[in-house]
Amino acid sequence: MSKTIIGREHEIQYLNKILLSGKPEFLVVYGRRRVGKTFLIYEHLKNDMVFSFSGSYNVPAKVQISHFFSEYLRTTRGQHQTTPPEDWNKAFSYLTDFLNSLNMPSGQRAVVFIDELPWLDTPKSGFVPALEYFWNQHASKMNHVVLIACGSVASWMEKKLLKAKGGLYNRVTARIKLEPFSLGETAGYCQQRGLKLSHYQIIQLYMAMGGIPFYLNAIEPGKSVVQLIDEICFSPTGLLADEYEKMYYSLFKNAGNHLAIIEALAKHPYGMIRGDLMKTSGLPPGGTFARAMEDLLDSGFIIKLHPFQKKEKESMYRLIDLYSLFYLRFIRGNAGRAGVSWQLLSADSSYTVWSGYAYENICLLHTKQILKKLGISGTLTHISSWYFKGTDELPGAQVDLLIDRKDGVIHLCEVKFSNKEFVLTREYAGRLRQKSSVFESATQTKKTVFQTLITTYPAIQNMHYLENIQTEVCMDDLFD
Repeated sequence: MSKTIIGREHEIQYLNKILLSGKPEFLVVYGRRRVGKTFLIYEHLKNDMVFSFSGSYNVPAKVQISHFFSEYLRTTRGQHQTTPPEDWNKAFSYLTDFLNSLNMPSGQRAVVFIDELPWLDTPKSGFVPALEYFWNQHASKMNHVVLIACGSVASWMEKKLLKAKGGLYNRVTARIKLEPFSLGETAGYCQQRGLKLSHYQIIQLYMAMGGIPFYLNAIEPGKSVVQLIDEICFSPTGLLADEYEKMYYSLFKNAGNHLAIIEALAKHPYGMIRGDLMKTSGLPPGGTFARAMEDLLDSGFIIKLHPFQKKEKESMYRLIDLYSLFYLRFIRGNAGRAGVSWQLLSADSSYTVWSGYAYENICLLHTKQILKKLGISGTLTHISSWYFKGTDELPGAQVDLLIDRKDGVIHLCEVKFSNKEFVLTREYAGRLRQKSSVFESATQTKKTVFQTLITTYPAIQNMHYLENIQTEVCMDDLFD
């Protein structure tokens, strides 16, 4: 394994298992843009790769096939076919002949890597049927071949490959969905880069750009978090100053529909039910809205939370992409403006409110670490939220992170982001007791209800803490 790969231990073990399987493999690798899919495959499998090719964005089939042929000529050094293929069927026929000609040592694998497949599937290109024929008729019979198909449009990869109904139905033998770095992996990345940042500082960066390796690569040593965010997000030439729309338009056709949903959710950080979201986004009901929602869910930009004891139609949709949230709240309209700096913006009271939302999203992305800290990793649990509109008898209440355990316990999680030790005051303790009481009365649950505090630094264990808090999770636990 290359020492340049940070994290990804599970994925690397999986790739090694595929290399040792001794049979033809069709691996699908997918995940959002900039998450490191191509780097992982090239870096870990470079010694086994015999052919690689990447699709180009918004380019017609004729040009894509020409690019494919150029890579074919470079790989074969002109020792095989030298007549340009007229279509994808002929292009894959050339690749088939090349793979058959390889004299591989026993146990050696021939990795064929085709990157950005969704960009190759242009209208009337015939790419997918040609890929079907190539695999079904030829590559699936070659024990030395590992075909790796990679793409950033998760919904396309799902529909056309993983859940294909045509010639590729049930043909994929392995899959990897590459997720953004966790906080722990981000810390490991920073350490390898010589970036001396505390956990609190890493969380501040994570709130702005998430765990996207390509974004994190812009971080330079010897600078404060404020300086880094200023340069990366607010400088006119900063990497993330104008990444927002480019990201969505490179991933989705009719990306304006996706942006309408994203921006509607950004105004409702605690989430919206589907019907309200459709109205607020302004998209017509039916296929247009449904397709955009499916794309965003599959790609991990939004999540669906089924509230405790609510019907499926009352599920909440929440924007979970940290960069999109940060861009819409702070970067848009401020990047490149004279006199605007992150030092000034982060000193405003609105940052305090926003950072609370962002930290809740980080917790939702690190529920595995939270369960581990609570000692319930092996317990069957359901992560959800809960809200109650209120009645004449009971006030309204909301819990944004609820852990429902099969062993008869429910955790009502209170998430607090602070730059110092959190102090539970008498007034705050009273609000927590009221929320717990409303929850028990409204749900009529027979389970034991725990108040769980999720903070940055450990809370001060005063009398109000000791009387009300049963369990606590701190930011250091999220890095585990």
